Amino acid sequence: MRPAVAVVLAAASLLTLGALPAAEPELPERLADTGGGSQLITAVAADTDATTGTLTWWDLRAGRWTRAGSAPARFGAGGLVEGTAREQGTSTTPTGLYDLPFAFGVEAPPAGTRYTYLPVGESSWWCEDNASRSYNRWTDPRPADCRAAESERLAAFPTQYAHALVVGFNYDRPVRGRGAGIFLHVNGRAATAGCVSVPNDAMREVLRWADPARAPHIAIGTTGGPTAITGY
Repeated sequence: MRPAVAVVLAAASLLTLGALPAAEPELPERLADTGGGSQLITAVAADTDATTGTLTWWDLRAGRWTRAGSAPARFGAGGLVEGTAREQGTSTTPTGLYDLPFAFGVEAPPAGTRYTYLPVGESSWWCEDNASRSYNRWTDPRPADCRAAESERLAAFPTQYAHALVVGFNYDRPVRGRGAGIFLHVNGRAATAGCVSVPNDAMREVLRWADPARAPHIAIGTTGGPTAITGY
């Protein structure tokens, strides 16, 4: 090929490349809020009727969000619903942006876990009794005003609660009737009762990755509509 022709073709190629649309920003960069930290977990379903989707964990480094890992996720058997409109007992996963107060598990924490990690014993409960002063709280042992029939004995779920992170939904100032015991935990047999779940190896990887000093949050939502994850 003659040099002049080569120069013309090269210039044309550059023009063509320049005309290509810019790459879409990574998902965290499209969120209205990421919680202010440098770690983020996103849990995304196709729509509010879905019971499956994708969990991805991200790092913010040098001003850019980068993907640290990803896994298939499960949501509530009742689908997803805006967190402020959720009702207890509906098996729906609340959408929104939440902090991650602490971790717990029936099994020992994975090596490298930096989160406060509470070991689950036979007397460890999550109180879900709306009438209790311990509503939406870990209790060990279960207090007298927290009815067992309205709560979860955590050791009764050794598979799901082998490892878990508490999702800060309705946690700081609990609203009675909105819901309690929303966690990121290990998969059971099917959809959850409102939590987000992932395979055991993914849950262990998340715990090794998560650093409370970097203020990780979880954003739960759908790809579009009023509960779109980009709205949080």
